[in-house]
This record gives sequence, structure tokens and C-alpha cells, in this order.
Amino acid sequence: MTEGKADPATESTAETDPYRWLEEVEGDRQLDWARARSKEAETELAAAEDFAELERGIREVLDSDARIPIPSQVGDHIYNFWRDADNERGLWRRTTPDGYRLDNPPWETVLDLDALGSAEGQPWVWHGAQLLRPDYRLALVDLSRGGSDADVTREFDVQTLEWVSDGFERPESKGGLGWVDRDAVFVSTDFGPGSMTDSGYPRLVKLWRRGTPLADASQVYAGEASDVVVAGQHDDSPGFERDFVLREIAFYRGELYVRAADGALTKVDAPDSAEKSVHRRWLTLLLRDPWTVAETPYPAGALLVVEFDGFLHGERRLALAFEPSEHSSLEAFAWTKHHLVLTILEDVKTRLEVLTPSGDGWRRTQLTSEAAIASLDVRAVDSDETDTVWLTAHDFLQPPTLSVADVSGDQPAATAPERVKAMPALFDGRSHVAEQHFAKSDDGTRVPYFLIRPRDLALDGTAPTLLRGYGGFEVSEMPAYDPVTGKGWVEPGGVYAVANIRGGGEYGPRWHQAALRENRHRAYEDFAAVARDLCDRGVTSPAHLGCMGGSNGGLLVGNMLTRWPRLFGAIVVAVPLLDMRRYSRLLAGASWMAEYGDPDTDDWEFIRTFSPYHLFDAEVDYPPTLIWTTTRDDRVHPGHARKMAALMSAAGKDVRYFENTEGGHGAGSTNAQVAHLYALTFAFLRKYLGDPAGQSATP
Repeated sequence: MTEGKADPATESTAETDPYRWLEEVEGDRQLDWARARSKEAETELAAAEDFAELERGIREVLDSDARIPIPSQVGDHIYNFWRDADNERGLWRRTTPDGYRLDNPPWETVLDLDALGSAEGQPWVWHGAQLLRPDYRLALVDLSRGGSDADVTREFDVQTLEWVSDGFERPESKGGLGWVDRDAVFVSTDFGPGSMTDSGYPRLVKLWRRGTPLADASQVYAGEASDVVVAGQHDDSPGFERDFVLREIAFYRGELYVRAADGALTKVDAPDSAEKSVHRRWLTLLLRDPWTVAETPYPAGALLVVEFDGFLHGERRLALAFEPSEHSSLEAFAWTKHHLVLTILEDVKTRLEVLTPSGDGWRRTQLTSEAAIASLDVRAVDSDETDTVWLTAHDFLQPPTLSVADVSGDQPAATAPERVKAMPALFDGRSHVAEQHFAKSDDGTRVPYFLIRPRDLALDGTAPTLLRGYGGFEVSEMPAYDPVTGKGWVEPGGVYAVANIRGGGEYGPRWHQAALRENRHRAYEDFAAVARDLCDRGVTSPAHLGCMGGSNGGLLVGNMLTRWPRLFGAIVVAVPLLDMRRYSRLLAGASWMAEYGDPDTDDWEFIRTFSPYHLFDAEVDYPPTLIWTTTRDDRVHPGHARKMAALMSAAGKDVRYFENTEGGHGAGSTNAQVAHLYALTFAFLRKYLGDPAGQSATP
């Protein structure tokens, strides 16, 4: 073995798991255990001399009125959901487009979640709303108890600002409602035994008419128990109204059906692995696998565009909107009324292109040139009515700006975007610089990572450094302004690094697929390579290097803990997957088998090599560890975190555990909860890696 790697042959088995009892989420014994462990961690970490100041600083940036209110234009209003010190649970509010541009917009409160929660005695968390065209008076509002994925839906009148008497109301479940018209909705929810998939999501979609019981809703489509989820969707674009059924067979395989007025379904005949979407007259196909059509080959990662109605009738004259290269991938795309805007990554740096249909194909123009170490998010202001987009610029050290751009001209780049909002700095990053570097993984692959460091950093290996990563589900780790990490780690002088490892989407499907299933080890080798590169450059050393990851990133750092423990001085494992023998049987775990494999088959032979709960070896010295989760996480089961903490604690390892009672698959449901948990996290990192302001680490 090398670098303290555990031997999978020493794994414990599911049958002899002494901590299986901790999987009962809300049992009295289990909650007593979680409260006791949380109190121990809190007592230790909150005892730091500057803890109150640290927590207060993080809470201030979360509550700051200077944050940019994210706009969503619906009809004649801009809607926004907002939380601050005075509105802990948040306000759903609106203003006019002209009012939004003011420094202090005249917001009108539509729904006050604090008042609602107080009146109903429930810790409601906002999950969004869908307003009904054309007058946008009626809304379907989704609310979660404590932040769980399971939620309720209620009908709300935004003119009277009241719940609709005898309106549509869906009981608590994973699923949702979606408008078809004023008197009908598509509903996917828990209809009783047999109605949910093995992954815990709806297997059935039904049409529910106003004034009838939910039990009388008529079935539209039934998926298989092995599917991930099915749902119905109505496209209300004027002149292009259509009904769809979406069947997600596995995480990267799905079917799209068009539903006729008589209920007949027609499948969109494209590869199951292609991501399919329809906008007005156009069908877009984002390929995850190569596809040859009429003897023309298209690579994985390509974006194809074709007229939707023609495609349904057999037309296959596809336009190649984007073709990947060794260094480029398509991160996202957005439609306006007449144009298609592409967000392209070149070695994880953003540029934008605008495509316009014309008589001789698609005209291509540049909206921006290649950015520096920053990223741009693009959203249509109203994709059915205008050719304007919102542009949000992100940077590790510069606060974000929100601009609006009209992409309808022949040369969009010639028209500078108009800045609408700019957020002032919420932490002091003036002493730092952001850089991009590349590490070499075990198989020779160049792995990019971002480094945010003090400008005058002495390369003597003593800098307290936090390395983060994710490496899964084709999710890209992009430059972003993170005021919590900025306030808690960067501003005091810490070094911060973000790894773009395989399993992510930074180089498209090939980058993701390179670390699937039996190749999962590559993601972990990439991350370890970045850690070693930071040390080789003299930025830090193992005693001062910490890592942190959540969800799939929690599995990542769980593997750092059990396979490369001597590379790190402290590890934070958040809302993690850790017991990969049981993961597919816990909550939504079955939906991720395309990513990790099926542990109830021969796949276990490779899955066990990256299951931290089974790689743990009581004879190995592990770095100080903080594991945290939430009781209300109904996506990644809190049993993963609980059992790992119990296993390590029983072996006398340096581990502490914290569990928030709320938060869903996150750090908390309120800014106060989030600030407290991240203050504990940064207090832990400072204690064991060294204070970024210059104090030494605990031996």
C-alpha cells in the first residue's frame, strides 16, 4: 500500500455493520446520538477565541442588503426571492422592470414565509413558484418543511395575495404540479403503493382537473419502478403550445414524448443519452455519446439543432451548433426569441457565442471574447418575447455584476452589455490573486485547478490551504464569488484552491465519462495530484493542507481520508455519500447507479475500492476530520455521515460530527444556521491547518 491507502480486503460487510441502526433518520435514540455528538463538536470548535467574530462576519455577508437580487421577469413584473436579517425564511417579492433598475427598488411583498411559518407552525423553505400565462395571476407555490426535497404545492393568487380557496393543493411528497391551463395541471407525486420509483421519485404522471379529487386524476403515463422519475410539462409559448412527458430512465438516459390532444404520445426519436429540449420551432440535442445520422458522424459533446415538427416527421437535416475540441466544451446554452446563446469553456474559461438562423444556415457571432479567470451566466429575460439576456459575471475575488444585453444585432459584440447591478465587495480580497495551474494525474492527464493566494505568498510550504472539489455528474467547478469562503478563509490570508477533476463537466462528456463506475478512481487520483502539486510548488504542505467537499464531493474527500490520509492535515466531509454498499438502498441513491454502479451485482468488486466506510482501517492514522449533515436531507441519507463518524469515533480517531436539524441537502435553511455551521467549519480548519492570519496549527 502507498500513502496510507486501506486494503479493500479489510472492509467490513453490510451483514456485520454495527451502526446500521443510525440509518433510522428520526428515531429518538438516533436523534439523541446526533444531538450529543453535535454538542461535543460545537463545544470544541465554538471555544475558539475569535469564533463569535467569525460567525458574525459570515452572517453579515449572507444577510447583506448589497447582494444582487436575482431577477425573474414574468409579464410586467420582476420577481425575486430574498432572505436577510429581518426576513429569516424569506420574502417572495416583485417590482417593475423600471423599478428594478433603481438603487433601491420599490419591492412589493407577495408572500412572507416567516409570517406563514409562524401562523402554521412549520419551518417553511421556499422551493419556487410557477405563474400561469397569460395574465400571470395564479401561481403554483412549492414549499418544503425544513429544506427537504419533498415538498407541498399550493395555489396562490398574486392579485389578492391569498391562497386560492379550494385551489390545487398537493400533499407533501417528492414530485410537483405544472400548469396546463387555468383548470388543469400535470401532477407527479406519491399516489400510494407502487406509484414511486426505486429512487423515491414519482413513477406516474396524471392530469388533474380543477374541482376534482386528486385521486380522480387521469393517468397520462406510467414509467417503470427502475426509472428515476417521470413528469409532465406544458409549453405555453404563444403559437407553439405543446404538452410533453419526460421519462428519466437513468441519470444519463431519458425519453421525451409529445402528447397530442387525444392523449396519444409520440416519442422524439433521438438517442436516449442525448439531452433533448424544445424552444418554439426548434429542437436541440446535446449529445453525450457519438451519433451518426445520414452517414454524418457527430461527436459526444456536440449540440445539434433541427426544426422540431420536421424532426417528428423524419427530417434529419441537423445543424451543428457546437462541436467540442480537446480544450473546449459546451457549458450551457440559452434561447432568446430568435437566437441561441452558447456558453463555451476553453480550458475552464468562458466565452459566449450567438447563433442566428438564416436562409443558408446559422450565422455565428461573438458576444464576448475569452474571459480571464471568471465565468458568465446567461439567462433570457423573456425567451418568448425578446432577444435580451441577463449576463451575470462571476470572479473569485471581484464581486458579481449583472448586465443586460441585446443579442439581436448582426454584431452583438459591438453592443456593450448595459450594467444594471453591481455588488460591492463583501470580503477584502485585495491582497490576493487568482491563477490557473495544471497538475499531472497518475495516468498523465493534465488536470486544471484554480489557485487563489496572497499576492506576496512565500513559497515555503507553510500557508494554510483549503482545497475543494466535486468531480461527478458532469458538473463543472467554475470561478465564483463566494463571500462565505471569502470572509471565513480568504480575507484572513488563507490560500484557496478549486480542482477541476475528471467526473465533472469542464471538458464535456468525455471528462465526465472518464471517471464513471469502474474508472471512479481517476477522479480521486486527479484530486490527489492537485494536492501534491500544491505541495510541490511550495504553496503548502500536508500539515497545512485541508480539503472539503459535499455530497458527491463528500465521497471524494472521504476517499482522500481513507486512501491518501498523509496528504492532508484536516478534512471536512459534508452531506456525504460514504457507505457505497448501501447507498442505492437509501433515499435517492438508486438514481445514481449510472454514476457509481450497482453494489448488489458484481459491480461491488470495483465499488468497494472507493467506499470510504469499507476502506476505513482502525490501524491507520487519519487526519483530524469534521463530518456534517442535516436531519432533513432526504437526498443523501444522513446515515452515511452518522455511521462514518461512529465508526471512526469507536476506533479512537480524531473525528467530530455535527448535524443540523434543518437544511435539506445543504448547510441550513436560514442564514443563521448556515453562518453557524460554516463558522464551525472554518474554526476547525484554522485549528488544525493554522490560522490564515499567521498563527500556527495545533500539533
